[in-house]
Amino acid sequence: MGKLEESYLLAIEQTKYKIIQDIDRYLEDKEKIPVYTEYISDRHTYLEGIWLNVWLNKASNDVPRKEKRTYLKSKGLNTNDIPHKVLNTMFRNELKGFDPFPVLEWLTQMYAENAVGWEQRYLEARANFFKRQNEKKLAEERWNVRLQLQSAVHDYIDNHSLLLYIYVRNHVAEKLVEDFKHNQRYQNIELFELEERLIEQGSFDTKDYIMVDEFFEELTGAVHSVFDWGRSRYEYETYYYRYEKIVQDFLSEFVPELVIKYIPEELLHKFAEVYEENLSTVAIKGLLGDELNDFAEACFEEIQDEYLADLVKLIATPFDEVVHLEIFEKDEQEREQRKAEALAEQVRKKEEEERILNDIFGKAYAPSLGRSIKYILHIGETNTGKTHQALQKMKGAESGLYLAPLRLLAFEVSDKLNAEGIPCTLKTGEEEKVISGAKHYSSTVEMFHEKDHYDVIVIDEAQMIADKDRGFSWYRAIMNANAKEVHVIGSWNIKNMLLTLLEESNVEIYEYSREFPLEVESRVFSLRDAKKGDALVCFSRRQVLETASSLQRSGHRVSMIYGSMPPETRKKQMELFTSGETTVVVATDAIGMGLNLPIRRIVFLENEKFDGTSRRTLTSQEIKQIAGRAGRIGLYDIGKVAFTADIKKMQALLEKIDEPVQNFAIAPTSAVFERFQKYYRDLGTFFDLWMQFDPPKGTNKASLIEERERYELVRDTEIEARYSLMDLYGYLHLPFSSKEPALIRQWLNTLEAIAEDRELPEPLIKTRNLEDMELSYKAIGLHLLFLYRLGRKTEAVYWERVREDISNSVHDHLKDELQNYQKKCKRCGKKLPDEARFPICDACFQNGHKRNNQNRFHK
Repeated sequence: MGKLEESYLLAIEQTKYKIIQDIDRYLEDKEKIPVYTEYISDRHTYLEGIWLNVWLNKASNDVPRKEKRTYLKSKGLNTNDIPHKVLNTMFRNELKGFDPFPVLEWLTQMYAENAVGWEQRYLEARANFFKRQNEKKLAEERWNVRLQLQSAVHDYIDNHSLLLYIYVRNHVAEKLVEDFKHNQRYQNIELFELEERLIEQGSFDTKDYIMVDEFFEELTGAVHSVFDWGRSRYEYETYYYRYEKIVQDFLSEFVPELVIKYIPEELLHKFAEVYEENLSTVAIKGLLGDELNDFAEACFEEIQDEYLADLVKLIATPFDEVVHLEIFEKDEQEREQRKAEALAEQVRKKEEEERILNDIFGKAYAPSLGRSIKYILHIGETNTGKTHQALQKMKGAESGLYLAPLRLLAFEVSDKLNAEGIPCTLKTGEEEKVISGAKHYSSTVEMFHEKDHYDVIVIDEAQMIADKDRGFSWYRAIMNANAKEVHVIGSWNIKNMLLTLLEESNVEIYEYSREFPLEVESRVFSLRDAKKGDALVCFSRRQVLETASSLQRSGHRVSMIYGSMPPETRKKQMELFTSGETTVVVATDAIGMGLNLPIRRIVFLENEKFDGTSRRTLTSQEIKQIAGRAGRIGLYDIGKVAFTADIKKMQALLEKIDEPVQNFAIAPTSAVFERFQKYYRDLGTFFDLWMQFDPPKGTNKASLIEERERYELVRDTEIEARYSLMDLYGYLHLPFSSKEPALIRQWLNTLEAIAEDRELPEPLIKTRNLEDMELSYKAIGLHLLFLYRLGRKTEAVYWERVREDISNSVHDHLKDELQNYQKKCKRCGKKLPDEARFPICDACFQNGHKRNNQNRFHK
């Protein structure tokens, strides 16, 4: 039998069933039995259509598509490539004439000549009708009783909520005392760290907690399941969850037993009548689940706000409603008073903290105005002679100070002045080269001392005032410079900021533009295009070495400049390029900060750099700062700029107008520390207050990240105990790389030695390879920072000579690196061709790609 025939038989049975239902509905509300023919007359339309409706729906839904196509083909209809909806329509149309079931004939056989059967149908229909009416009435009566019960219980809970809470309070107090007496305290860990074993920490002590909710944060030692964002997960249980259940369980048992005694007799009788059983506490619990849960939640919240000591002492008094109510009202009154006192104390503390913060920090960063100092601003693009003009003024003065952003620039200016017969002493944190009789000084900006007076002070790269970590050194130097004339050099975007800061001072502005244009080359650069006078810029020491080595093998003579290179070595590399002994320089972005070289073309080998967090596209200011080094008056009248990719995008950044500097950085001053010590004595508090301090509008706080990290290494140690606050912060603030573990160890060991009045440990010197020598150079630099800070200049002279020897070794080693350096695969060490774009070979890339695909497949 096919599905069509099976559906036909089922459709007949369903039609009969629907007609019987229709007869029952027709007869049930008739006071007198109607005759059969009356039914046929009244329901004629329904009876005519019922079969076709049932049959078409049944066959359409049950018969498979394949069988439908077969049936239609048997009727001579083409069903190829027709949509499913069209197929169903065709099928239904064909079924309309399919052997219809004779509804009226069947009914005639059943009831036309069977008066007894028709009467029996009528009696059953009426009986079912009356039964349903009675059931509906009973359901309504039960619902009304339920509503009356809920209202009665709700009124009882509303009117007796305080009394019920007194019972809950006493019950919780008993449980708390039991837990404090018998349970162990566990080490507090993350709730979901189930793989971590709980460690017992001894018994509980009520003195460790003020409020009940503090105790509820403790772990019970059990594991429970919680429902979170549609999923169940397991975690360690806290007493919060245990006591939440204790309160719910207590009220769900206690309230029904108490309430049933107060329900009116009439309502109890009514319940027994409609439910045919007496009202029980189980029934009340079932009727009032939501009501009890809401009340339990309210009680639990109230319990958490109680003082733990109040509950613990409660069990000493045998339970009595009146007595415990009096105790609660007294405790509540005292609690509210304590809360008010605590709130008032919080307000007082906050006001006091704000006053202290304002006293310590508030006045420290207001500009010093109204001084009779002449400021000359040199504003313009890179490589426009700004620094040269300012230095000319300084050289012509009786005394002068040059403040540089880098040690290398301080070196360069010092050497230049001495070479021109103007004695100039060099002072940076790591070295002092004192020239007898010198009245001119060259130093890094961090070495500025506001008490020293000069005829002329020159402050270079003033846009660095916006730097979040070093910017305050520029702010301090600009605003506190003690001189007849202060020359401030900066880019266009710092002009408005300087004018705002110096608005009440005597200010002159000189603006500079490039005398020769920058020209961006339209063709993508390749290493094969390198020519004499090129400076190739990348952003890692590794790539500097790779690129320089490749160029050297191609016949170029190459100089190198990168950040971790010793300044003396950097100077020699620059001199080789300036004198023409080398023709190409490969450098990191360090080249952009005031280094004057005869560069024909700046080439960006990369358009992105790693900024310590992630790789990002160079900013417009970074591109301008570096690109501006291209060109030299009388040598290269056009400065050329080239890129290896995205030329249009990078040219747009180069030509983009800079956004004006809106904020400058601030950092702690000695005056800040002096005021801080009126209130506190530890640096941990100082760092916390610094985080709370809201800096003035237009300023950004220095992050002090490195200082905080270093402080954590000495916090609560003998080192912290031995140093004064100012001395310790001075050592935390030493400018060295905290990313080098060896330097951190040296810093700690030296601090210990100073604290214990021992000889300072000598810096560890290794010379096996270039990395060792550069790290050794930094280690000696850190040692010199300590020596100069301690005033031990004689020892410093010796270590400066040792460092110079290391610098010479680096310079010599670079020659070998250029000859022997080979780009190698980071994974297998296989040699890579110079033109390789990636740091791994094809084989390692393919193996890694294959493994990734296999891992994806297995997932």
